[in-house]
Amino acid sequence: MSESAQYALVVLAGSLAGLAAVLSSRLSERIRVPTPLLMLVGAAVVANVVPGFAIPDVVTVEHVVTLALVLILFDGGMHIGWRRFRSAGIPIGVVGVAGTFLTAGAGAVFLHTAFGLDWYLAVLVATAVAPTDPAVVFAVLGRREIKGRSSTILEGESGANDPVGIALLASLLAAGGLSWVAAGQVGVTFALQMVIGLAVGLVGGSALLWFIRHVPLPNEALYPLRTVFCALALYGAGTVAHGSGFLAVFVAGILIGDAGAPYKREIERFHSALATFGEIVAFLVLGLTVDLDVLARLDVWVPGLLLGVVLTVVIRPVFAGLCLLPARLRRNEMAFVLFAGLKGAVPILLGELLRAAQVPEAERLYGIVVVVVVFSVLVQGSLVPAAARLLRLPTRELEPEPWALGVRLRAEPSGVHRLRVGATSPADGSTVAELADLIEERVDDDSGDNGGIWVSMVVRDRVLVGVRDDTRLAAGDEVVVLAESALHTALKSAFDSPNARSGA
Repeated sequence: MSESAQYALVVLAGSLAGLAAVLSSRLSERIRVPTPLLMLVGAAVVANVVPGFAIPDVVTVEHVVTLALVLILFDGGMHIGWRRFRSAGIPIGVVGVAGTFLTAGAGAVFLHTAFGLDWYLAVLVATAVAPTDPAVVFAVLGRREIKGRSSTILEGESGANDPVGIALLASLLAAGGLSWVAAGQVGVTFALQMVIGLAVGLVGGSALLWFIRHVPLPNEALYPLRTVFCALALYGAGTVAHGSGFLAVFVAGILIGDAGAPYKREIERFHSALATFGEIVAFLVLGLTVDLDVLARLDVWVPGLLLGVVLTVVIRPVFAGLCLLPARLRRNEMAFVLFAGLKGAVPILLGELLRAAQVPEAERLYGIVVVVVVFSVLVQGSLVPAAARLLRLPTRELEPEPWALGVRLRAEPSGVHRLRVGATSPADGSTVAELADLIEERVDDDSGDNGGIWVSMVVRDRVLVGVRDDTRLAAGDEVVVLAESALHTALKSAFDSPNARSGA
């Protein structure tokens, strides 16, 4: 076979694997097993069964998964946005940093006490399995979305503890052991990575926002590409400066998440697709590194299984719960956040770093990490939908929305307000014609000319509603209103429910 034919065969195999991964989402929806796990298991079976299958080396795996993780974290930050993050920033920071340390410490104590694992190796394994992955949680929930702060905390925690876990493990590997001197070295290195990563993210994210708002490009297709390259540049800059490049891209994503910018919708969709692609590639590549013979060893699957159980029912509920006490979540929200801390690609990547560092018993340690992830996703993950129902969490059905309606403008619009009608709000039950009177009542008489308001669009249950003077608004309606910018506060007070306005 010629060299070009061999390359074409590789392209064919890769494209078929990607297509199978995309289509497996249909199977995942039916059996409530997340697509990432199906890809991980499928790749592992292929690598272990197909004779002569070329397994990528450790360095290649690390580089590929690193790029995928950069795309995933940046998109995750954009999905959260500054407004959502601000409402839960403190609990996210506490559970993301302190929770990771406490989880790693408690897991190390369990591994050392129960299985006699050397302290240093126990700390490495426990650190590897500390980060969580909300994408797995949302995958098992299917088309249901959790409302409230619990969803924001889960997303934000993962975005925070991924960089924390990676930085902590890298510091531990650099220290080469456990001692008071090593502990000081780990502490200094970790703090330096977090501070530099945060600074690069804040400065770079602000610069990126200015860049995409004020520097036009000749082709709309270039706008998403520019954002991708800027995100990758922030990772590189943060890492070269001895900081956490992962934290930098996550923070930058948060800063531009809900900010207005030209072609913002196209940028968001492009990054969402890239993050999905990155997740597929990461799990496929990581699956190729799994040795099923190692997983079958008694000294691998038993510690991995028991560690997964203890993390789920003891360590996370206790230590993450302590970190989240100041957040004053409702009991059902707290219970769900503590139960839904599922593992994903990052722990396996960290396990791969242990093999790259050639620590003692690296293959066994990597196998333990993989078993923990499989248990978390398969067993714990399958119970997440039932837990959401039992806890009576407020959810909403996410129906596919393949059709979109929009307009393109040459300049950023002013006076455009997108609002949602809150239950029992003044706007709830009022007609479009009555809305102007409601706003007039909420504006001071001496505030000047208030202009008029124009309800341009009403979307109810994801269906466009015809707008007439007698169109009656209902709770849950999404309404686009054209009005003076000064009327935004009055509009909000008319559309927000009493509970929202009172801060409940």
